[in-house]
Order: sequence, then structure tokens, then C-alpha cells
Amino acid sequence: MSSSGKRKYLEFAALCGLAVLLLWWFGRKLDWAEVREAVSQADWLLLALATAVICLAYLFRAFRWGALLAPLGPARLRDLFAATTIGFSAVFLLGRAGEVVRPVALPLRDPRIRPAASFVTIMVERIYDMIAVVLMFALNLLWFKPPSGVALEFSRVRLAGIVLLVVAIALLAGLTWFRRRSNVFLTWLRLRLEGFGFLPARLRSAVLGILEQLARALRVLVDARELAITAGWTAMVWFGIGLANLLVIRAFGLPFGVRETVFVLGWALVGSLVPTPGGAAGAFHAATAAGLIFLGVMRETAAAIAIVMHIIDFGPAVIFGFFYFIRGDINLKRLRSLTSPEAVEHAVEDEAIVPEQLLVQSNAVTAAD
Repeated sequence: MSSSGKRKYLEFAALCGLAVLLLWWFGRKLDWAEVREAVSQADWLLLALATAVICLAYLFRAFRWGALLAPLGPARLRDLFAATTIGFSAVFLLGRAGEVVRPVALPLRDPRIRPAASFVTIMVERIYDMIAVVLMFALNLLWFKPPSGVALEFSRVRLAGIVLLVVAIALLAGLTWFRRRSNVFLTWLRLRLEGFGFLPARLRSAVLGILEQLARALRVLVDARELAITAGWTAMVWFGIGLANLLVIRAFGLPFGVRETVFVLGWALVGSLVPTPGGAAGAFHAATAAGLIFLGVMRETAAAIAIVMHIIDFGPAVIFGFFYFIRGDINLKRLRSLTSPEAVEHAVEDEAIVPEQLLVQSNAVTAAD
């Protein structure tokens, strides 16, 4: 086994250990009999409806991915949906290390999609999601009325939301500037990198190639029609996720509305950033339960909601992913080979553009704007 392979398995083992530790910390003071009681008394019709809405949210993700890929090449909706659910099932099983599966699964199903294009659009998608969540969370805090007795704690949460909003706006402005000035920036960067003789030529070309692909993918930020389409699909994605979470909360008999749901969603997404297997297992549960407890929910009920919400958020993707594997749409051995660190590096390098081509293409992209 190569050193990179050993390192990968050691990192995965460490993350599994972290997940176990977080799950222990999450459940160490819970009365699990009361947690089971809360789950058994939940409205299963509402939970089933929440599951159906989450399935729609995955479909909306596929539509959005197709819109983001449009500047780089067309893709079939059935392939986009399959790759999306396979990718999220990998994230559930492997943690954030599974992120690489989704952009690799799509070219496996549709050879017309170039691997680097698939990787870059996933980066842009993450930017969309981050900005959407920050906007929802921060704007919601402006009108949100916290429970009595937590005014000081809520003021800190509101300050954090404002800081995140400023960062998101700055990031969006920076990406828009990069897209509009990509030809000038990439030409300048190429000249700078040529002066760094200690950097391998393949690495310099790979960096320039990825940034050129990113500039092309970011066309959605400066094209009004494409921006409206991708922003619209992003709104549909998060409307679906928010509605599903609201249905889960209501299934446990809590009289919460949209504001409380968005507040809890913000906490849940902070927990989901922890790269543990099981879809941020432990961290997601602890963060979601903490948001609910902040709103006055009993600890065991909050834990039950967090567990069920996690299952509903990832369950449909795991089922669809398993279905595609069983049907033979994705070759597991081939997928494993393409998601190795060496394969990902080669995929990026294969997309690298030599300096002369980069300059010509960058000028052509800017002229098209």
C-alpha cells in the first residue's frame, strides 16, 4: 500500500474515532427511554411527507447542477440525479472525504462531462449553498425573538450571524470581480508562477487550468439569466430542506414556525461542517439538539428530533445510491480507483491548459461576456 493510501486510511480511522467520541458526548446524559418514547409518539405521516420533500430537494440539486454545468457542457438529468444521490450517500458513509465521489460519478455515467468541469461546478455549488444558508440564518436573526432569559447568549449568536453575512457578501463580491477580470488575473498569475522555478511545471499548469475552469463556471454570476436560474434552483433546494425540517419538528408536536426552523437549521449546518463519517455523525446531532434546547425544547425531545432529522436528510440519498450500485449503473471498483488521491490529481492535471491556450481562451471568455 502506498504512503498516500496508508495516510487516507489513518485519517478515516481518526475521523471514525472522532465520530464515536462526539456520539458518546451527545448521548452521555440522555435518558434513552424518553428519547425512544418521543420518537414513538411522533406523527409518522408528517415524517413520511418530510422524506418525500427531501427527495424533491435532491431532484432540485440535480437541476441546479445541470444549470451550473451549462457553460461547460450539457448533462442529462437522470445522470445528474444519480450522481447527486450517490455522492451524498458517500458523504454519509465516508464523511466529507466522500465529496469527491459525486464529481467523479457523473463523468462515469456521461463521458461527455470532463472531470475537472464536474469538480469545479461542485465548488461553485458549495459557494451557492454557503451564501444561501448564511443569508437565511443572518436575515432571520434580525426579526427572530429569542426565548426569555437568553438575551445575552442570543446577542452573541446574532453578532456571529452578522459577521458571517459580511464574509459571504465579501466572498461573492470577490468571485464576481475574479470572473469579470479573469483574463487579466490569470495572465498576471501565469507570469508570477513562471518566476517560481521551484514549483513543478505540472503543478503550475494544473493551478492555471483549474482557475480557468472556475472562471468559466462562474459565468453564472455575471450572466443575468444564468444567475436567475441557478439562484432560483438554490432557493428551491433550501426551501425543500427547510420545509422538510419544519415537518420533522412539527411531527414531534412542537408549535415552531419558519423562523424557529431556520434558526435550528443554522445550528445543524454548523455541525455538518465537521468531516466525520455518518454525515457528520455526532456533530450534527449535538449542534441540532443544542439549537433546539436553546429554544426551550426538552433535552430528550431535542435529541430525538436531531436523530430523526439526520436520518431523513440522508436516508433517501443512501437508498437511491444503493439502488444505483445494485443496478450496476456505477462500477464500484472503477469508482474507488478514480476517487483515489492520485487519480484526482491526474484528473486535474489532464485538464491543465498550457499558457498560450489559457491566454486565448480567457480572452475569448471575457469577449463572450
